[in-house]
Amino acid sequence: MGSAKKSSASRSARIEEMRRAEKARERRNRLLVIAASVVVVAGLVAGSVVLVQSQSDDGGGAAADSKNSGKFVTGADGVRKWEGELGRNHVTKAVDYAVSPPVGGDHNPVWMNCNGDVYTDEINNTNAVHSLEHGAVWVTYNASADEADVEALAAKVKKTPYTLMSPVDGQKDPIMLSAWGHQRTVTGAKDPNVDAFFEKFVQGEQTPEPGAACTNGLSE
Repeated sequence: MGSAKKSSASRSARIEEMRRAEKARERRNRLLVIAASVVVVAGLVAGSVVLVQSQSDDGGGAAADSKNSGKFVTGADGVRKWEGELGRNHVTKAVDYAVSPPVGGDHNPVWMNCNGDVYTDEINNTNAVHSLEHGAVWVTYNASADEADVEALAAKVKKTPYTLMSPVDGQKDPIMLSAWGHQRTVTGAKDPNVDAFFEKFVQGEQTPEPGAACTNGLSE
């Protein structure tokens, strides 16, 4: 009789131990499931971030905002220098630049030819900005510019590598000169500041990619 009681007690103890072990396994399994879920969710979130970034880098969406924080600061020589960051990502969409004409920022992967090229129609800002990245000076004018000045400046551009010229109807002054991160207004083709700007900024120290090509890009 005593032996039966001991056997029953021992069996109950083993059953209880098995129950405790099973509960312990269930707790471990729950923790493993929770941990795995966290890893999966984190992976999905990271993947989404990478996808969004990839889309941004590939130029997906309607337009890029290149209004980097900063402002123009005018030097004693009358040249306005952009104080702040200028994006340099390649995008295939329109870019909302902070100033017109732009002096830098995200731009199209293809540059405008700037080997003394003169364009009689407006050109795409995003391609022209790529030319600035290569160290070009961009001469622009609006409808208020004197025709004689436009012709004289065009002649100067045509004989100067790493320059280009085009009309920009939306600019605030009749004739403007732009380089990467720099810009100024000039009064006309005979303004001595034209030569000074060319001398300083054609392939100047401001150039992000000195020596990069100004040919084999877009010609219209």
